[in-house]
Amino acid sequence: MNENDLALVENLVVVGVALTARALAGGGGVDLTFPQWRVIVVLGETPYGATLTEISNRIGVTLPATGRQIRRLERKNLVQLEKDTTDRRATRARLSAEGKRARIRILEYRRLAIARALVNVEVDSAGRDQLARLEVALAESA
Repeated sequence: MNENDLALVENLVVVGVALTARALAGGGGVDLTFPQWRVIVVLGETPYGATLTEISNRIGVTLPATGRQIRRLERKNLVQLEKDTTDRRATRARLSAEGKRARIRILEYRRLAIARALVNVEVDSAGRDQLARLEVALAESA
């Protein structure tokens, strides 16, 4: 990948973050910070949620910082906490019904903003293949 391509991808990532920030500010009907959103994303990946250690590892922050985010989300009724059934020493967090609804609203808001921006952009099959490879490469580096 040459320098121009790298700059283009970097700009796409920056714009993606900006779209997410806008969705958090206006799309979910819930006041969420970006770090809290990262927790919501992780918890929404499975119906079983995740342990605090798993969340901490995924979002790349310390366990105490993760615990603080989880407690804030719990106070907003977006997260439920329980003892892990396989390891009683661990705490498992999962999205509450309100947390699931907020996650869906924010994702839909962001998806609609992306769709509006791309209304006049067509991607052929070769472009879709390139986008899929780019998605995998970025996901593996996250």
